[in-house]
Amino acid sequence: MNMDQRVYIAGHSGMVGSAIMRRCQDRGYTHIITRSHDDLDLTVQKDVEDFFRKYKPDIVILAAGKVGGIKSNNACRADFIYENLTIESNVIHSSYKYGVGKCIFLGSSCIYPRDSIQPMREEYLLDGKCEPTNEPFAIAKIAGIMLCESYWKQYGCNFYSIIPANMYGPNDNFDLETSHVVSALLLKCHRAKELNEDDITLWGTGRPLRELLYVEDLAEVCVHLMETVNAKDIYRQGITHLNIGTGKEISIRDLAQLVSKVVGYDGDIRFDTAYPDGMPRRLLDIDRMTKWGWQARTPIEEGVALTYEWWLNHTQGN
Repeated sequence: MNMDQRVYIAGHSGMVGSAIMRRCQDRGYTHIITRSHDDLDLTVQKDVEDFFRKYKPDIVILAAGKVGGIKSNNACRADFIYENLTIESNVIHSSYKYGVGKCIFLGSSCIYPRDSIQPMREEYLLDGKCEPTNEPFAIAKIAGIMLCESYWKQYGCNFYSIIPANMYGPNDNFDLETSHVVSALLLKCHRAKELNEDDITLWGTGRPLRELLYVEDLAEVCVHLMETVNAKDIYRQGITHLNIGTGKEISIRDLAQLVSKVVGYDGDIRFDTAYPDGMPRRLLDIDRMTKWGWQARTPIEEGVALTYEWWLNHTQGN
């Protein structure tokens, strides 16, 4: 790879984008382009086109978007579909218009049908209805996948999508109103420990199964694919995207126990079944990813401990 290539990481300040940026820097890339939301609003088409016209990136990693947990996905449905659709459309179209050599779009495993066969193969996309609580977000991510495939089919653009499992790790969002499951559990257990609370209450039954991917592992595979895999390698297999995961799953109940152990909280964990579980199971088939020479390195126990350590170091527990 040419380490002087201009690599634009859209969403570099988020959990995923920041990990990819660190990985690119570690690999020796010397021309990494980033812009904060204040400097470039990716929902404004003219600003995005002006940016691409001026900086002419060679590679685009599209990790930007509005993300959140089950509560925010269900409550802010219009925001999730509008912002993600708009960002994807603007960045992918500008990548085509201004001659980007490769664009990789990061989707989400919630694109698969709620009642999909497990583990979920790439071919199962659109084989059924999405989970209702995050359907607008899922539809927006499906649209991003279709955009990449369509620009390849019509214009020969080297654009493709990867679908990571549920992610967690350093620089995650620790706001209980919008956070993902691992960061939410860490925060709940930490606060309960600090306040000497006898128990915490979580949404749902605790039975749903989730596959969890440490974000530094995702960053590693993303840069590996950026350097070795092109759109034709994906689409000529008859698929629209590539799954990225660990091939392992854990129940929310067991995850909560693991998190409480990492935090050192020994209170009771209760579940409120009046609230939704979300998708009952979400495990990706990662056979193709494995054949392309990559596998996740970080056991979940280690990843959760590293995430908690990062949060403590960046917040001092406040």
